[in-house]
Order: sequence, then C-alpha cells, then structure tokens
Amino acid sequence: MRSTKLIKIGLLFMLSLSLAGTVFGQQQDTLQSAFKQIEEEPGAISLDQAIQISLANNTEIKRSLLSVRDADQQVRTAWSNVMPEITSSANYTRNLEIPVNFIPEVVFDPAGDPDNLVPVAFGTDNNWQGGFTVSQTLFNGQAFVGVSTSSLFKTAQSEGLRATAQGIVTQTRMAYYQVLIAKEQVRLQQSRLERIKENLEDTKKSYEQGLVDEYAVMQLEVQLENIKPELTSAEFSQKEAVRNLLDAMGLPVSLSLNVKGDLSDFDIQAPNTSKEENKALKKVDRMTPLSLESDSTLLERAFDMRGDLRVLDVRQQLQEKQIKAQKSKYLPSIVANYNLQWSAAQAGTPVFFGSERQRARSQTFMIGVQLPIFQGFQRDAAIQQAQIQKKDLQLQEYQTKRNAESEITSAEESIKEVFEVETARKRALDLAQEGYDRALKRYQAGLGSQQEVTDAELQLREAEVGYAQMVFNYLAAKAQYDQAVGEVPFVEKNVEPIKEKIELE
Repeated sequence: MRSTKLIKIGLLFMLSLSLAGTVFGQQQDTLQSAFKQIEEEPGAISLDQAIQISLANNTEIKRSLLSVRDADQQVRTAWSNVMPEITSSANYTRNLEIPVNFIPEVVFDPAGDPDNLVPVAFGTDNNWQGGFTVSQTLFNGQAFVGVSTSSLFKTAQSEGLRATAQGIVTQTRMAYYQVLIAKEQVRLQQSRLERIKENLEDTKKSYEQGLVDEYAVMQLEVQLENIKPELTSAEFSQKEAVRNLLDAMGLPVSLSLNVKGDLSDFDIQAPNTSKEENKALKKVDRMTPLSLESDSTLLERAFDMRGDLRVLDVRQQLQEKQIKAQKSKYLPSIVANYNLQWSAAQAGTPVFFGSERQRARSQTFMIGVQLPIFQGFQRDAAIQQAQIQKKDLQLQEYQTKRNAESEITSAEESIKEVFEVETARKRALDLAQEGYDRALKRYQAGLGSQQEVTDAELQLREAEVGYAQMVFNYLAAKAQYDQAVGEVPFVEKNVEPIKEKIELE
C-alpha cells in the first residue's frame, strides 16, 4: 500500500508540474492511463507507459522544451532590430531663480565701457519640453541576417529536442530491459532455491528411511546456504535497476515500482505474443522495421532521421548565416529619424504646457548613413573564425555519419548473433528441463545419485539464464538499432505535436 501511495503521489506531482504535459493534452491522457493502470495493478507499468512518462517528465526533455521556447523569444528579439523604435519624452523645469548671464555693456549702450559686464536674466519661471522620436533602420546587414538566423536557431533547438527525445526513449528502454533481466535473475535464483529445498526435504526423508547417507543431506544443505547470498545479490541488483529506470522516467528513485514483461516466455522472432504481460514489449519492438542488410538507402534514411545529424546540419546553416553577418560589417548602415517636439515657457503659476501663445512646435527628419572604413583586423579575423568553425562542423558531421554507420552495423551484428543462437538456446532449455526431471526421478527411485541431480540442476539454471540473457541481448540491440537508424518509437508521435503547439503559441 505504501508503494502504491508513493506511485500515486509521484504521478500526480508529474501531471501537475510536468512542462511537457502542459504543452499538449495527448501526453496527459497517456499519463492518466498509466496512473489508472497502476491503481488497478499497484506499482506495475508497461514499457510503452514507461516511455510516455519519460517523454513527459524527464528533466532533459523539459530543458529541451525550454530551449525551444527561449528560441522563440530570440526570434522576437531579432525582429525588434529591424522594426521601428518609438520613444516619447516630457520635461518640466521650474526656475526658482531666473538664470543670470553677464553681457558687455556696449551691447546695450554703444558708448559704454567694453570691459564692464551687465547682469541680464534670461528665462521664465516655468519651462516645458516634450515630444516623440521615431527611428527606423532602413538597412543594416547584421540585423537582416539576424532575422533569418533566428528562425534557423529555433529549428536547431527543435532538432535538439528530437535528438534528446530519441536518447531518452532509448535510455528508458535499456533501463526497462535491465529491470526485466534483473527480475529474471531473481526469479531464477528463487526457483533454484525452491528446487533445492524440495530436493533437500526428499533427501531427508530418504535418509530417515536409510536409503541415503548423511553426506547427501549435507551436500544439499551446503548448496542451499551458498545460493542465499546469490539471491540477495540478485535482489539488490534488481533494486538498483529499478532506481535507474525511475531516474530515466523523472520520478523519485525512492518509489517502489514493478514492470511488466517475462523474458523467459518471449519469442524474439514471433510477430505477436499471446501473453498479455509481453504485449507492450512486442509492440515497441515491432514499431521500427528491422533490416539486417545495411545498404545506401538505409544509411541515407538514417542520416535524415537521426537527431544528432539533423542538429549538425542546421548548425552548419547557422554558421553560413554567421559568415554572412560578419561580412555585412563591411556594408553601410542607414537609419531614418523623425522628431516631433513641443516647447513652452510661462511665468508665474505653472499651467501645463502654457497657452497657445506660450507654446511652439517643431519637426525634424533625418537620414543617417554610417560606413565603417577601418576597424583594424577584427572583421576579417571574425570571418576567418566563422569559416574555420564551419569546417569543424563539417568534420563533426563526417565523423557522426561514420559513427552512425558503425552503430548500425554493430546493432545488426548483435541481432544476427542472437538469431543464430536462438534455436540452440531453446533446445538447450528444453533438454535441461527434461534432464533435470529425469535425474530427480532417478534419484527419488534410488537409481541415481545426488551428484546427478546437482549437475542437472546446474545445467537447467545455466540454460534458463542463457535464454533470458539472449532475449535481453536482442531487446537491447534492437533499442540501439532503432536509435542508430533514427527511427525511435514514440518520438515522431510526441515531438511533432510539441513543436506545432509551440509554433502556434
């Protein structure tokens, strides 16, 4: 009950505060569905629900969303550089004492002494000034390039969101599969423990009947004690795997969580599964088609779909704009200014802007042209730096494409390896189970030895672990394959509505 309450609290917190959940309602519907599922089956979620929660609640996704929103504001900032700027001002000055200037006496009296200065008061008690100024950029290379660059910057942030989402989905899948294999390890250890306990009880009865000696009982007791630490270690490994999954989902790692899926009953090549617990695993696995023969078409599609390559492509376009912006510093800038002003002067008690006879208006219009002639080597150096950075991005793209090709090949080889050993693993599991059953019956009938049972039990455990590990290897390789080819489940479905919603807002 405590784990169920914690899950509810975590999901309610996520639903109320998740940035992505407020962006579009589809994610909230999915989260509410997951919450309902947990209520019906406390603490258990499926793989697709875990992915949806991660896309809605992971911190990196939220940060990418904030970057896209920040890009929107940078677009507005860029446009403000080419839009008119309108300012208004108003000033009032009260002369407590009229300012006095000294003027030579000859100004008033031609016969006066030129060296004698006469004090004269200029001004009035009240002075008013106010008006409007409009400034419009007619031409500025950097400003105009900045407008087109800002939209590209937003595109880069959107592609960054796609790349982040692809990484988060893959991280969640890997963490989910780690929980499944850890859970399977615990189950196998528990099954082994139960088999040894049952065998021990039967052996004790045989010992009491004088059919076996005490050493056979001691052997099983030693096996039982040896397996207990292994079970404890497996349980702690499962808890660590759950914490990693909760972290990927953006939920508190203190929650108790169980996942749906049974690796021991998962057929990796079957198109469907009849077991309800594995339906979500099969659904996610089949969402991206698998091609085990890399060709130019597959690589080109991967280059077009991978988020990291799309980001690099946009960054190169941004760098082209940066080069143009630096070159535009050699061009003149043209600005038009219009000024409308009112002024008034009034004696005595102030009246706002005086009367019509005490008020005057003036208008001016000016076009200013500035041509930078010499600014040292700063502009040329900036152009060279931008070109160097462009070449660096081209090298990054080349290396990323090579890495993508290598990742696709590695994932394909891992999947091929699993397919090649699948039949042998299934056969080994069936034979090991049959061998253990026969050895146990022989021992109970007094025809076999305890060593035969022990060997058969060990072979059965190895076969069970081997099959579960094979399924895990396939699911992990398929997740890596999906990311390598850029077709990660749920990403296009969830990222595009976010971007469209942001554009509308």
